[in-house]
Amino acid sequence: MIDVTILELKSVTEHLKKSILLDIEDVKKANHENLVKRNSDKLTSMDLLTNLKQQLNNELSQEYKSGNDISIYKTSIDELEVELQNLYSLNGKLASIVLPVKEMYKEIIDEITEKNGGSLVEVMA
Repeated sequence: MIDVTILELKSVTEHLKKSILLDIEDVKKANHENLVKRNSDKLTSMDLLTNLKQQLNNELSQEYKSGNDISIYKTSIDELEVELQNLYSLNGKLASIVLPVKEMYKEIIDEITEKNGGSLVEVMA
């Protein structure tokens, strides 16, 4: 069962990495529609990743309590850890692209709001 959980974790991690790579490309192209479409799927995948990590911890704990040697999973878990670190790094790359764009939009909105006397939209009657 542990091997299956590790494979599932690797699969979800790979799926998230592909989604983030697509996000990076869409941010560069200002293709916001595709970004929004992927958000729900990514949130579901992140929840699944969290649940699978907890499941893996429980399974390893149960194996250990049963007196079984869990060191046989060390290589697979080490590989999974590398993949999770790669996912984290890739997510950081996306953030480094998105945050400046977010700040630019905030500055534009603040400027418009200031020019309109504190309102984003100026209503002309």
